[in-house]
Amino acid sequence: MNGYFDYNATTPLHPAAREAWLEAADHHWHNPSSLYRAAGAARQRLQDCREVVADRLGCAAEDIVFLSGATEANNAALAHAAAAGLHPIALSAAEHPCVSEPAHHHFADRLSRIPLSPSGVADLAALEEILATQRPGLVALMAANNETGALQPWPEALALCRRHGALFLCDAAQWIGKMPSAGLGACDFVTGSAHKFGGPKGIGFLKVPSSGRPLRWLRGGPQEERRRAGTENVPAIAAMMAAWEAVESSAAALQPARLQARQAFEDRLQALLPEATLLAGAAPRLWNTVLLALPPPLNVKWLARLSARGFATSTGSACSRGGGASDVLLAMGLPGPAAGQALRLSSGWDTTPDDWLALAEALAAVHVGIAQRPPSGPALAL
Repeated sequence: MNGYFDYNATTPLHPAAREAWLEAADHHWHNPSSLYRAAGAARQRLQDCREVVADRLGCAAEDIVFLSGATEANNAALAHAAAAGLHPIALSAAEHPCVSEPAHHHFADRLSRIPLSPSGVADLAALEEILATQRPGLVALMAANNETGALQPWPEALALCRRHGALFLCDAAQWIGKMPSAGLGACDFVTGSAHKFGGPKGIGFLKVPSSGRPLRWLRGGPQEERRRAGTENVPAIAAMMAAWEAVESSAAALQPARLQARQAFEDRLQALLPEATLLAGAAPRLWNTVLLALPPPLNVKWLARLSARGFATSTGSACSRGGGASDVLLAMGLPGPAAGQALRLSSGWDTTPDDWLALAEALAAVHVGIAQRPPSGPALAL
């Protein structure tokens, strides 16, 4: 794993999550909706996990719905908002496709975009103007951006929504496991996905408002208080909670060292490859994320050559790999071709300072190899 720098796309299963999954699969594999004793134990394990999520976020256990991940959670929240007549809505230009796509589907021309600063942070003054003039029923602002790592001002946005009577949706998929999750429960809707912080794929949660129209997402059985039908995956939920505990319990203590390792990488890369530009560098960022604009050739060639050297990187959001300019970069005011030069690096809990420095050396070595080939085009001006 020493060369793996794509944690924002997905993470390896944390050892604590694997242990919890195996234990729950052995002892709590029963259907928690059944009525016999063993099913009751599975139901209790499920409720225990719900209580832990609520404690971590700071909300009531009854507000937590387990489902397949942040994509389903965001779709459920936006479908609920549409059914409840919470239009128009506002969402930031930094949102992940699992927010922006269902928002466009349900609200079409009844939505507005909160612009970003050149460093990739949502403009709170613009949000306040939207709230005052357009009076949206719902505002969506993620906690941390998956491409740039820029931390978004979600507490301040939440306060503005409270002042103007709008509900607030916070996609916390990239925040959880890297930053403290305490306080997120104050948001009306919060979404998270286990595989972003060491849990298994296919499991996540949605925090819903305590009052108002009840969520009715998947229809069928009475699971999750009739809010989301389908037999709950107790082993995966237990694994998610074990991973959350493992990575968050050490996050605060290790963050200074992790930030220092990232800064050492950026300093070394600047010395070795001054043609590289750090994007969103002026914003507070997740300790694990670096987004670079590299000189030609296109980023996919950089990615392939780094992969041949044992480094796994990304050209941006894994959910936007179909091509075209990144909406986030365009919203930051960067020219469209910048998307073709962007390379995202995202580390994890087991990435060492030496791993970061080795990546800097590999980037420089790849650049030397490229320079020895005929040029493929003019350098990108940023």
